[in-house]
Parts: sequence; structure tokens; C-alpha cells
Amino acid sequence: MSWLTEFVRPKIQKLVRRTDVPENLWHKCKSCEQMIFHRDLAKNNHVCQHCGHHMRISAKERLETLFDGGKYQTIELPNVPVDPLKFRDQKKYTERLKAAQAKATFKDALAVAHGEVGGHPTVIAVFDFSFMGGSMGIAVGEGIVAAAELACVQDAALIVVPASGGARMQEGILSLMQMARTTAAIEKVKEKGLPYFVLLTDPTTGGVSASFAMLGDIQIAEPGAQIGFAGRRVIESTIREKLPDDFQTAEYLLEHGMVDMVVPRSELNATFGRLIDMIRRTKPGAAVVPIKDAKSKSTKSKTPSADK
Repeated sequence: MSWLTEFVRPKIQKLVRRTDVPENLWHKCKSCEQMIFHRDLAKNNHVCQHCGHHMRISAKERLETLFDGGKYQTIELPNVPVDPLKFRDQKKYTERLKAAQAKATFKDALAVAHGEVGGHPTVIAVFDFSFMGGSMGIAVGEGIVAAAELACVQDAALIVVPASGGARMQEGILSLMQMARTTAAIEKVKEKGLPYFVLLTDPTTGGVSASFAMLGDIQIAEPGAQIGFAGRRVIESTIREKLPDDFQTAEYLLEHGMVDMVVPRSELNATFGRLIDMIRRTKPGAAVVPIKDAKSKSTKSKTPSADK
């Protein structure tokens, strides 16, 4: 019996035992509802290969996509008061922060890094929507200010990539003050003559869209991104009218002159590099060919015949 129980039974159980399949191998597209294998999705920059829907990505993935060769260096953001208002709803604000930080790569909803885009020194500030909806609190405001100061010090272009639901309600009026602080920081970048670009991703709403997110020298949006201030239901109940189906999408804003370009994720690095090069180029991109004077040419051609 020992031979049967200790050797034969384990062998049979190993053959018929159901293996556990990880749940994250397949992802369902929210637009077309097609199932996509995780490796194919990562290879395509988290863009649906069936319908072109641009899915949300983390701040780390965003930085790897935008910088040349995915190479960059992040900076340590200034320390800020953790819970200045001692806020509590169903949970303490400090508990919500700890839970968000346990899942996220960075300490708050913003990451700042520097590197090269198109061969030009560039500073990029990226929001992470998975961190409390990318809400803007004191830490995010300090991060934008730090990014602007770093761009000025390095004489570099500044790119901000918002993905936010707006102000962080747990920080109240202190959160709303970041709208003015970030706007003033961006103004310093512009005063120094440095390029400032904004990449509007899904979603960009609330106090973020009402401040630095709409101040770019050139406004670029990802396809299908939701961009606006108030929500659709709030607007419809206020004006008592039905809004278009594509209202507050990147394509709608492009059609109405609110954004300058809608660029697929795979082309963002090349697009930003080209724009920075056009703005910062101090010399002609090619050799200057002198234009010959037609009058002097005709005069020279007549000279030999006159001598004869």
C-alpha cells in the first residue's frame, strides 16, 4: 500500500491536477471588448491592435515611451506635509496614502525625470492615474514647480503629461492653491524662452485642465482621451441640453481648436523630438545654397559677344 500511496497516487494526481492560470495573461479592450494577450499588448504600447483604443499606462511606462531609448533619470521630489488638514471620511487620509503608495512605483501621483527627446535635453513630469485618480495635491504642485525649475537650470524643454481627475479633495483649499502655483512655475519656463509642451491623456479634467494643462506652447492629445473640466452629466444638467457623443474627446477638441495635434502613442517620441528641434534650432538644418542673380548672369553671357 505504501508504494501505491507514496509513488503511484502522486504521479496520477500530477497528471490530472488542474494548473492555476494567472489572471493577468489576457486583457479585455474597453472599446471593442476584444481579448488581447498581455505580451502583444505590451509590445503595442498598450494600444488595442483591433480598434486602436489607447489604454491607460503607468508613469514608468510613459517615461520609457517618451524618452530616447527609454533612458532617463528621475529626481527626488520635495517633502511636503502628509496630512495638513487631518482629513478623514470613511478612512483617514494617511491610510489612503499608504494604500496608494503600496501599489504605486512613486510616492505620489507625479514623477519627474530628465533625459533626451530627439537628442535634446528634456524634463518630463508625468501623472499616474492609478495613484488616487492622479489627483493634484501639494506633492503634485511641488513636483510641477520642481520640474519647471529643473528645466530652467538645464536649459531644457519641459513636457507635462497630465492624467488626473482634478484637485485632491482631502487637501481642500491647499490643493486648489496648486493651480496658481503651477501656472506661475510654467510662466517662468516661458519667460526663459524654453519650449513647454503638454500631452493630454485619458483623463485630463478638473483643476488640472483649468491650470497648467492648457498652457502649452503646443497642445498634443492621445487618440480618444477624455479632456475637459466638469463632467458630462454636470454640464448637461446645467445647460439642459444633450451633448454630442464625442464631446470632450481629443478628436472633438482638435476639431474645435482646443488642441493642436492628436498623435498616436507610437509616434509621440518622434513628434516631440521634431517639435523641440524646430523650436530650438539655432542653425539651418541644411547647407544654404546661394541664389544666382539672373541679371548678372545675363550680363556675363553677353560680354564675350560684345568683345567680338
